[in-house]
Amino acid sequence: MPHYDPELPIPEHVAIIMDGNGRWAKGRGKIRNEGHREGAKSVEAVLEAAKAIGIRHLTLYAFSSENWKRPEDEVSGLMGLLSHFLKLKTPTLIKNDIRLKAIGAIDRLPPASRKQLDKSIADTAHCESLTCHIALSYGSREEIVRATQTLMQRAADGEMTPEELSVENFGDYLYTSEAPDPDLLVRTSGEFRISNFLLWQISYSEIHITDVLWPDFRHENLELAVADYQKRHRRYGGL
Repeated sequence: MPHYDPELPIPEHVAIIMDGNGRWAKGRGKIRNEGHREGAKSVEAVLEAAKAIGIRHLTLYAFSSENWKRPEDEVSGLMGLLSHFLKLKTPTLIKNDIRLKAIGAIDRLPPASRKQLDKSIADTAHCESLTCHIALSYGSREEIVRATQTLMQRAADGEMTPEELSVENFGDYLYTSEAPDPDLLVRTSGEFRISNFLLWQISYSEIHITDVLWPDFRHENLELAVADYQKRHRRYGGL
């Protein structure tokens, strides 16, 4: 039996801050990149779980704009892991009808990683059951500034007036314009931080914090997060 109730509302969009790879590796006397490799297994497991549960959108915080500051060997290892994972698993994504999209400043990715990412996105473009939005070189403050710059340029070019901007249409200028706002935000490893992730989009998201480190996060853990979500009463500022 699943931990959640299939008869109750299922979150349409779940966003996950995948935290704890480094601590997982350190606790086992391994290098950090070993934690990242183990974390990739969790990505595969959670994609399968999300589809089985009926989640339509899954956003995974894979690499932040601040992560570029990490040691060169760790960054290089992460980019290599990204390319390898996508090349290896894209056929599985297609088989499972999972579409891949990316959000963030992906132009900063190394050419090889960007090439494989673009190929995987193109190869899965026809898939419909679940869309996985992978956040790469992503920072929410940078995203909001980028959107604001676009809007300022449109106004300067006479394409719109300041009065035409609204809460309802601002999201059209964000990386996530093609997805609904997350219903549920999950953070692993027990940390109570947002970490510059989807600051605009999670305004009314329910938040689930788990002590489980990302490399140990599996199907059951996502089910428990959904079960926790189903206990909430979403009022959106009302009664």
